[in-house]
Order: sequence, then C-alpha cells, then structure tokens
Amino acid sequence: MPHTPPSDTPDVGRRAVLAAAAATTAAAVPALAGVASAPASAAPRGRRPHVLPGGGDLGPNVLVFDPSTPDIQARLDEVFRQQESAQFGTGRYALLFRPGTYHGLNAQLGFYTSIAGLGLSPDDTTINGDVTVDAGWFGGNATQNFWRSAENLALVPVSGTNRWAVAQAAPFRRMHVRGGLNLAPSGYGWASGGYIADSRIEGEIGPYSQQQWYTRDSAIGSWLNGVWNMVFSGVEGAPAQSFPNPPYTALDTTPVSREKPFLHVDSAGEYRVFLPAKRTNARGVTWGNGTPRGNSLPLSRFYVAEPGVSAATLNLALAQGLNLLLTPGIYHLDQPIRVSRANTVVLGLGYATLIPDNGVTALKVADVDGVRLAGFLVDAGPVNSATLLEVGPPGAWRDHSANPTTVQDVFVRIGGAGAGKATTSMVINNRHTIVDHTWVWRADHGEGVGWDTNRADYGVVVNGHDVLATGLFVEHFNKYDVQWYGQRGRTIFFQNEKAYDAPNQAAIQNGSVKGYAAYKVGDRVTAHEGWGLGSYCYYNVDPTIVQHHGFAAPNVPGVKFHDLLVVSLGGNGQYEHVINDLGSPTSGTSTVPSTVISYP
Repeated sequence: MPHTPPSDTPDVGRRAVLAAAAATTAAAVPALAGVASAPASAAPRGRRPHVLPGGGDLGPNVLVFDPSTPDIQARLDEVFRQQESAQFGTGRYALLFRPGTYHGLNAQLGFYTSIAGLGLSPDDTTINGDVTVDAGWFGGNATQNFWRSAENLALVPVSGTNRWAVAQAAPFRRMHVRGGLNLAPSGYGWASGGYIADSRIEGEIGPYSQQQWYTRDSAIGSWLNGVWNMVFSGVEGAPAQSFPNPPYTALDTTPVSREKPFLHVDSAGEYRVFLPAKRTNARGVTWGNGTPRGNSLPLSRFYVAEPGVSAATLNLALAQGLNLLLTPGIYHLDQPIRVSRANTVVLGLGYATLIPDNGVTALKVADVDGVRLAGFLVDAGPVNSATLLEVGPPGAWRDHSANPTTVQDVFVRIGGAGAGKATTSMVINNRHTIVDHTWVWRADHGEGVGWDTNRADYGVVVNGHDVLATGLFVEHFNKYDVQWYGQRGRTIFFQNEKAYDAPNQAAIQNGSVKGYAAYKVGDRVTAHEGWGLGSYCYYNVDPTIVQHHGFAAPNVPGVKFHDLLVVSLGGNGQYEHVINDLGSPTSGTSTVPSTVISYP
C-alpha cells in the first residue's frame, strides 16, 4: 500500500491558462431548426412574435461517432492532445457514441471532456477497449484530474482492467465495466477522490492510493482497499461496514435518488433526453432489467444553446416552455438564467461553463417541482456575486417530496481560470432538493488565486428542509465550507479541505473559536444526519494554524453523525477535535486521521 501524501497539493510552478472571454450578444443566437413550444398568441396584437425554435445541431464540439466512422482513434487522440493539460483552458468537448460495438479504442480523457453512449442502456454501446484517465501530464499525480466524465457505456478493457485515476468533478455514471476498475494512476501516485453511480463493475475495484471515494446505487464484484474514507450507499457487493479500520461506511440503500438526465437516440436515430424516475430506498443499477423507468423528451422540447448566446435569449426560451441543452463552451451571463416552470431541464454537455458578469447570480430556480440541473460548471466572474447558484428563493416553503429538484454534476469554481469572487457559491432553499455529486471549489492554484484575490466566504448554504446530499465535495472557503440550517437534512459522503492559504491564525478566527468548521449544522436544527464525512487541513502558508474542529453541530438527540474524520496533511496545521469538543487532536507531522464513529 503506497504512502498517500496531501491531496490537491498546489501546483506552484505551473502557469495556468486564462479563460478567454466569449462574446455575449443576442445576435449570436444559433440558427436552429425545430418546433417551437410557445403559442404565438402571447405576442402583442399586430406584432410578429419572436419564437425560438427547439432542437437543432449540437455544434462543432460535440463529436458523434458510429461503428462505421473512420479514424475514430485519431480523432480521440487529437482531442486528448488538446485537453490533456489544459486545466484552465477554454476547450470543451463531448464525445458521443451511437449504439453498436466498437473495437480497439482507447479514449483517453483530458480536461472538460465527456464521453457517453447514446443508447437507453449502457449495453447498447460497447467499446472493446478502454476509457482511460491517467496522470502522465502531471508526473503521475492524479490529484488535479478534474472536470471530465464517462457515462452510459459498456467497456471490455483490453487488459481486463480499466484505469480511471481521477480527482473531483469526474463522475463515472451508468457504466458497465466487464472487468475491473483501477482508480489510481500509473505508479500508484497521489489521488484524491471521486464518484461512481448507477454502474456495474463486474470485477474488482482497486482504489490503491485514492484517499476517499463515494459509490452510489451500483453493483460491484469486489473492493480492494481503503485509505481514509470510502463510502457506499445502495451498492450490491460493497464491503461491510467497518469504519475506521478499514475505513468503509456502507448503507444498504440510498434514501432517495433520481439518476441524471442523459442524451440518447431513438429507433429513428433522432436525439432525445431521458429523464430517469425517482427511486426510494434505492439499491443497484436502474438499467439492468429492460427499459429503465422514466420518460423521454424529444430534442424539439429543448432550446439547443451555443456559446455566445445571451442570457436574455436563454430566458426567452425558458419562458416559451422550452428546456435548455447547453452545448460545450463558455457562456457569459449579464443576468441570471431564471428557471420558473416545474419540470424544467437544464442539461450541459462537455462541461458547458456559465460565467456571471457584473456580480449577477448565474442561475435561479423558483419554488416549483421537479427541476433538473445537470452537467455544467459555474465559474465566478471578477466582480463579486452574492450567490452563484440559487435553488429556490429565500423563504421557499412548498413540499416537493413527490417530485424534487435535482442538482447533479453541477460544479462551482471561484478563481483558477482568472480572478473570481463570490460571497456564497450555492444556496439551497427549496425543500426536498437532492444534491447528487457536486464539487464547489475555491481554487488553491491557477490564475487569480490568493486569500483576498478569489475571496469566497461560504461554499454551500442549505436553508431548505428535507434536503439530501449524496456526494458533497466542498473545499477551501475563507469561512464556512458548508452551513446547514434546514431541518431533517442528510448527507452521505462529504469531502473537504480547509483553505490552504490562510495567512495566519487571526485570519480564520471565528469569535472565540479557532477556525470555521468545514461543516456546520445550525444551532436551531433539531434533526440532521450524516454518514462518512471528512475534513482535511493543509495550512501551508502558516503551518502553526490550529483549527478547533472540522464539524460543528447542536448536541441534541436528533442530530446524528456516523463515521467522521479529520486529517492534518503532513502537519501543516492541526485540528484540536473532530466535532465540537469531541475527538482526539491530530498529531504532529503524521498524516493519520482522527476519527469519531458516532455523534452524539
């Protein structure tokens, strides 16, 4: 078992690429063909309405293959050469494979690259070959292999084992691996955590040096080892509960889940978007026995947006009753995207990126049922935004238990690609919202990085009741990373690092408390529960900084935590306790977790 040093170690000597600004004029609305959803009668009398069409072309950065396409490997290699080390570049790509069988491919994935099959089941699209993520670009260190994804494919790995050595924001969804899965880079270098959902891995999953991982509603052959925090919910074949040695947290089922929407083709070869149904007490994959549960929408029900389109046009499309499909690229917004209709879908391809200009909020959701946000990145702009993503207005109160909003593979970044600021990144006000895999990151490396340069006090704030988070990654905020004020909240898996760059103890002092907790449950909360939560510190600017605890919560019977840990990475800063005043301090330079199995 290789030694595992600190994750996300800052890349001090490397120059990041500044994200170029994209034009945002209404004149850049793409010419699309399709059927409009809004009636013409909504226009003033005597004036021709401006009706936006649904459907249309997916744009130049969506590459679609079928088994007869020539030179597929060459095209995959071309995209990889461009994206392999472009951590803060502007390229965005989706690689889509129509149903069929493909032979001899190795799809290596770089930054902002998504690969997906276009069948209703992963088994409709089989690659006899590999979908590979390794870390050669970074000297065998996989801790910065962010922003890439694989979905809806069956793989028959050439060696019997597929390599998927990723860090945050790199989901592996709806995949069928007819073999094993290796989560570490070549040479078993550093690796810092990821996410699997709705997947079947027939062989062994080997995390090796992976420090933490979350697997949800899947089926696996076996699991090899654990470093700090390995969490499973609804996973057939998962190891038994044994935290902290080995560090396995295992729930038989996931309380509520609804898989991410995905693009597919129908029998006529036309694009549609499948919307999986909600499951309660979920276990195993959704696609194993025939057609999956849910419904499918034709592409004509979507406004297919291209980079350069204005926020006004996106809002016009939503007002007309269309959903949004964001093709790969960068979208500058001078006003929020406003989702006010129940059951609206906003789906991004290839890490479509929203940048709010002039301090606006990128996207706001009303207090309505069934909104699905999936597959895009929100990148803070240089003018401070009070909030980057708002799910529900302040004071939202409606019951959405039958049809919740889901936020899936929606990632937030402050700094790294240039100066960015936001007071709070993500606010969840709507009741019953499911946040299923997010990475909310105040950058610790790249351009525009510094204690006040990319100032961001709060990561995720949950005000709504009955919210569930499955796979919550929130890191490096100046104050609290997560604040949870809603009742009956639940989190399954949490990964956190405190801000590396705090200049001194005074900079993080929270009244009489040393430092802000990574995860704070509000003082008035009477019911809350969490499983498999970890917080790490690496105060490399001032290693003498002391963090009183990683977690803070009321000491009441209804607030419960299972399997908590804190880690000092190489002794750069220390924790005095795990939660409140409970748990042993971290010790010296030994990168060994301090754990609490049960709270209170």
